[in-house]
Amino acid sequence: MPRTIYLDYNATTPLDQGVREAMLPCLDLVWGNPSSIHQVGRKARARLDEARERAAEVLQARPSEVVFTSGGTEANNLAIFGAARLRKPRGKHLITSTIEHHAVLHCFDQLEKNEGFEVTRLRVDREGRVDPAELRKSLRDDTILVSVMAANNEIGTLQPVGEIGRICREKGVLFHTDAIQHFGKVPFSDVGDFEADLVSLCGHKFHGPKGAGLLWIKSPLHPEPLLWGGPHENERRAGTENLAAIQGLVWAMEHFVRSPVFEESKMKNLAEKLRSGLIQLPHCEVISPIQNCLNNTVAMVGKGFQGMNLLAALDVAGICASSGSACSAGSLNPSHVVVALGLPKFADSLVRFSLGRETVESDIEQVLQVLPGILGRLNSC
Repeated sequence: MPRTIYLDYNATTPLDQGVREAMLPCLDLVWGNPSSIHQVGRKARARLDEARERAAEVLQARPSEVVFTSGGTEANNLAIFGAARLRKPRGKHLITSTIEHHAVLHCFDQLEKNEGFEVTRLRVDREGRVDPAELRKSLRDDTILVSVMAANNEIGTLQPVGEIGRICREKGVLFHTDAIQHFGKVPFSDVGDFEADLVSLCGHKFHGPKGAGLLWIKSPLHPEPLLWGGPHENERRAGTENLAAIQGLVWAMEHFVRSPVFEESKMKNLAEKLRSGLIQLPHCEVISPIQNCLNNTVAMVGKGFQGMNLLAALDVAGICASSGSACSAGSLNPSHVVVALGLPKFADSLVRFSLGRETVESDIEQVLQVLPGILGRLNSC
């Protein structure tokens, strides 16, 4: 049976065997509720407290600043809704960018539509990058929150979040960054790299389990909770903690974040081989930046085909890719990221290849071998 070529690592990654083994004790043995005061619950509480300390050690933060969530979407929602509602007495102006993940954009849409906030959505340049000078110009006396992602999930652009964070701090404005695509792909020293007040992380993007993420909240900030019903997570996120998933998340953080599991030289070499082949195809354009971009991400657009049709044909050939955010899979809407780049006529043709730990050179060669024929068929329809 032919090998399936998986090039959709920005959507999710396979669970690492070490992560699986780290989770098993909390599925079989330490199964108690960490909030229970009896000995079964206390064993679970000890594991939870230890996991929080270990996560904080990776981030070089305080354990009290770590809030475990059900994943990246919840982390982003807690950061944005929680911070905006907390600071609303000080102002009603919010800033984000036009190329954020929908888990961010939809939060701002809701705050604008239903809660009386005003939102500025920063434009990006042809490579999908926010200009810090434009951010500075957009700040107002009543600006209370800025949210700009660290790395774009569709085209891989890395944002100057450090500079953005320093501008926000200078003006007394809270800064959140969705760093979900950043962790495990970009070298990391500590959470201070982002110069942020709130940072979102998600385990299944770097071989951890789905359903596990965290939000780092710089002390003493205390965003308004989204979930009510108990004092869990230091009264910031109600709900019994998923201890097994948290154990897997923390193990993955310890092994795959400080030294990125997406190994830099390997990703660069394979991505460059793919990019070089794609740019030779007629009517195709690679839109991922060459510099300041995730090393594993190569996104393309083109004439004469729709991204969904190309993905279906690739799938038949045993190649898994994406049209952008996995959370938008099946959507007929054009890519908002491609529109923001000033390429609206190509927005329905986006195809993203995102490489990973198991990718080998022959995978890239196979993609470049089958693509010309597929594109030829699609252009002839």
